[in-house]
Amino acid sequence: MALILSRTFDILGRQADLSPCYQLHDRENKEPSMNTAVFNRTSGNAPLLKVPKITAYFWIAKLLTTAMGEATSDFLVFHTNPYLAVIGCGLLFLIALWLQMRSNQYKAHYYWFSVIMVSIFGTQIADVTHVVLGVPYDISTSVFLMALIGILGIWKLKEKTLSIHSVHTPRREAFYWATIVATFALGTAAGDMTASSLDLGYLESGILFVIMFGIPVIAYFMFDLNEIAAFWIAYILTRPLGASFADWTDKPIQFGGLGLGTGPVSISLTLVILMLLTYLIIYRVDDPN
Repeated sequence: MALILSRTFDILGRQADLSPCYQLHDRENKEPSMNTAVFNRTSGNAPLLKVPKITAYFWIAKLLTTAMGEATSDFLVFHTNPYLAVIGCGLLFLIALWLQMRSNQYKAHYYWFSVIMVSIFGTQIADVTHVVLGVPYDISTSVFLMALIGILGIWKLKEKTLSIHSVHTPRREAFYWATIVATFALGTAAGDMTASSLDLGYLESGILFVIMFGIPVIAYFMFDLNEIAAFWIAYILTRPLGASFADWTDKPIQFGGLGLGTGPVSISLTLVILMLLTYLIIYRVDDPN
């Protein structure tokens, strides 16, 4: 999967906006259109980004939300009415996305609420595809991978960039969230495929994805891998990485887990996420604007 993604980004090509300062204006310094960009109200000329600055806090929050989404989805599906759980989470996802899209700039509580709901609902999409529709994990993984490549291809074709440093218009943000949903569905299916279909087990799958996650990171720092490619490959791999370790901690011992239970794991991760989110809201260390 990582090789396919790497080749995909190779085909899509290096982006024009990879300058050191990630300029949001074109080469002639023309002002972005008021109809397509959100502007800084104080300066009147700088478009405001809708996604967080990529720091260690971003990756920690991303891993925590992926693990929490896996545990929460499993708890809701197996301990409540699964149909109501999917419908309810779908509605919450739409509400979260609406709040995020209507905001005029990055706000940590809106953004991470959306990511949390994508994590839960994206997991449910992948699980429904396998459990209800009976689609094997290898097939669903391939389908979600092709869907992700299709979204990225259209995004690149329409916007000429896949850089998250340029997410400051409604259309680019729509492409961004479509990509996020696809990565979560793909990551869930891929994690389940390695653990179940390939019979690696949850812990071994987690270790495998840790190694895979490290490949684009090392390639970026040591071999000058395209920054956009490195980011998206690492981002995609955080989903099965976090989900595999969540499954390992909450699944029964007889199935290769630690037997802590989906409820306790979900609650524990939620509390940690809330503490981290509170820190981000107060100190704004990930505010890109």
